[in-house]
Amino acid sequence: MIDQDLRDRILAEPEVILEDRDVMNALIGANERLMGSNIVDLRGIAMERLEGRLDRLEDTHRTVIAAAYENLAGTNQVHRAILQMMDPLSFEDFLKTMASDVAATLRIDCVRLVLESVQDAEDPSLRKLGDVLYVAEPGFVAEYISGGRNVPLRPVVLRQVLPQSDALYGERAGWVRSEALMKLDFGKGRLPGMLVMGAEDPHQFKPTHGTDLLGFFAGVFERTMRRWLA
Repeated sequence: MIDQDLRDRILAEPEVILEDRDVMNALIGANERLMGSNIVDLRGIAMERLEGRLDRLEDTHRTVIAAAYENLAGTNQVHRAILQMMDPLSFEDFLKTMASDVAATLRIDCVRLVLESVQDAEDPSLRKLGDVLYVAEPGFVAEYISGGRNVPLRPVVLRQVLPQSDALYGERAGWVRSEALMKLDFGKGRLPGMLVMGAEDPHQFKPTHGTDLLGFFAGVFERTMRRWLA
């Protein structure tokens, strides 16, 4: 027989039993054993299905919350990087900030700004700007983003690096494994450009990842560059 004190507590607070899933499962299991194997308990089957749906709903809920927090963290990260990018008062400092503070905030290992130009890339005025700036011949951006294929160019491309990236990354070509490519439009009458973010982690930039935040960052970068070019 059940202990009288325990029985009184259950009668006084039955909702405690109802809210405890393990206790309820034990009671339902005991009830099914008492009924025997020849009786189909439709109510028990329905409860099992509801429990399965509840478990899946809870898993989905946790996944959605985790994704929301991750997206919020990514948004804050991009906002901080944009503020850092807008601080410099000279183009040289702007490029240095991109390679240091902005790269650290975005947790990337390499930044390249590709500008198409007919000017000699070995010009001393360009060399002093450091290795962030990469001057290329006209047509380089479209060729690099497409990988030499005849395909429409997307504004943001995430992928693992291709063999032809060695010239772009220079000394870092051996360990940059994934990259984000953002095509830049500097306005009418100007050749296009490209912002490149490289990472040692081959999975940091994958085609399956979202590109909204990088697209926003590229839009701000593009407008900032237009002022410098002017």
